[in-house]
Amino acid sequence: MNIKKYKQLAKLIRDNETYKVYDLSELEDIEISLTELQPHKSTIGHSHNDVDEVYIFIDGKGTMEKGKETIKVKANDIVPIKAGELHRVFNQKASNLNFWSIFEKYKGRGK
Repeated sequence: MNIKKYKQLAKLIRDNETYKVYDLSELEDIEISLTELQPHKSTIGHSHNDVDEVYIFIDGKGTMEKGKETIKVKANDIVPIKAGELHRVFNQKASNLNFWSIFEKYKGRGK
């Protein structure tokens, strides 16, 4: 499935001046989410106590806070995030930074 098809099937759950977030909720236990992070914006830092997560960057460049480290991210980078680890993505460029996040559904997100 390409991104255009994904966006047709997924539900737009956030749409504001910072980002658009699309969730594809057809799987029972796993959430596949697409984030389109606007230029010069950042996601809200957060963690999930009982849920691991994987970020897969599609295009653009930026940085990601992961725990106490800051790492550079770009297209084709994969960043695993352990349960309880604070994470946040920053887009310092003039174009969107797009990425997938994949995680087990939890109360408040998908369940």
